[in-house]
Amino acid sequence: MRLSRAFAIPLIALMTACSDPAARSQAQPAAGLPAPVRRVPADAASMKMSFAPVVRRSAPAVVNIASRRMVRQRTDPFFDFFMGGGVPRERVEQSLGSGAIIRDDGVIVTNSHVVQGMTEIAVQLADRREFSATLLLDDPKSDLAVLKIDPKGEKLPVLAIDDAELPQVGDLVLAIGNPFGVGQTVTNGIVSALARTDVGITDYSFFIQTDAAINPGNSGGPLVDMDGDLIGLNTAIFSRSGSSSGVGFAIPAVMVKQVVNAALGGRSVVVRPWLGAKAQSVTAEMARSLGMPGPRGVIIAQVWNGSSAARAGLREGDIVLSVDGQAVNDPAGLSYAFGTRRIGEAAQFTIRRNERDQPLSVRTEAAPGLPAADERVLAGQTPLSGATVVNLSPAKAEELGVDPFGGPGVLVSKLGGISARAGFQAGDFIRSVNGRDTPTVRDLAAALAITTRDWAIDVERGGQRGTLRF
Repeated sequence: MRLSRAFAIPLIALMTACSDPAARSQAQPAAGLPAPVRRVPADAASMKMSFAPVVRRSAPAVVNIASRRMVRQRTDPFFDFFMGGGVPRERVEQSLGSGAIIRDDGVIVTNSHVVQGMTEIAVQLADRREFSATLLLDDPKSDLAVLKIDPKGEKLPVLAIDDAELPQVGDLVLAIGNPFGVGQTVTNGIVSALARTDVGITDYSFFIQTDAAINPGNSGGPLVDMDGDLIGLNTAIFSRSGSSSGVGFAIPAVMVKQVVNAALGGRSVVVRPWLGAKAQSVTAEMARSLGMPGPRGVIIAQVWNGSSAARAGLREGDIVLSVDGQAVNDPAGLSYAFGTRRIGEAAQFTIRRNERDQPLSVRTEAAPGLPAADERVLAGQTPLSGATVVNLSPAKAEELGVDPFGGPGVLVSKLGGISARAGFQAGDFIRSVNGRDTPTVRDLAAALAITTRDWAIDVERGGQRGTLRF
């Protein structure tokens, strides 16, 4: 099943069947259970029960977002092949989505994939007025972005972000957005599941699953509870066809609030706590060998020396069962539970060690930035000419989305020039050049400066090590 991003929101048709009291169901009740009771609505008021009050409160704060950019491309393959390049032509790339106003001076939250890389962003309010928007913060790791429009001193309607009360499976929810560009649309459904992590959408995965229909144009629109508060931001679906299959995902309000706070604090990036421990899920076989009644929690495989985890006393072999009372059952759940805390706070872990559960307090800190990045583009007549390389630190690993536990070394972050045609890939570690170890960018540059006609470059890729010869 392919994951298809959708601009999104839930759609569920609630159908109320009214029947004559004398009518009999053809279905037989289960043995020992009473037959289901059907009642005609008692009065006109009960027949008119509706979500309209919630919609009236929420819908004015939901916006449509249209973004675009001009891209240049070569469209004539004949000139590309025979003449070294055709005539560049411009075309327009466009994206449609939704968003929610979360501050009355025009601060809006939406999905990163709605606006990422776009040069023009237009916001249309529920009353059809249009404004140009500026991008305050783009956080692809969470697929969230924060925009700002200028309402000229007018106070706009807002949606409150409810990150205090956790939703429950079965809760009724509304979704408001602009599916297929048809205009503002309200749909409803329920919370189908919580804490969905293994869906491959973002780096920080802990989604609210809903059975509501999510379709192109609704990405970035709010998932709203019965109090009219934002509890999530719809971002993606599982679909074979590209249209809704009733399995949609929303980013929880806790993550939305973290990104919004970073933007309003003037930051251009979101700095999240880094635990400094590598974990894996506890399998049924592991649970049996550890004397546990069933598989739960994550087992610590590695601890970074000097990290928050190390200083708190977390050890290899410990099993983390919960963080601040929230159960964790896979590494993504642990990353989310710890990563959505504020820097400097203490997170309360429950761990299992020596067949006993015990508490552990871990203070949240940002990933360390040592060694210094020393990022540079390599030059000269070498196979790596044109490559951008950087020293790997936990902070840089977080930024680039690579595993810091691969060990220190020089990481290839971008390719260009000769390196782009030489077989290297972004994410490669350069371990040695012609037998000379290259633990830092400076060491690599020195090794490449030695004149030679033959090159043997040791590369580590995906945990496998090999040698490229030129």
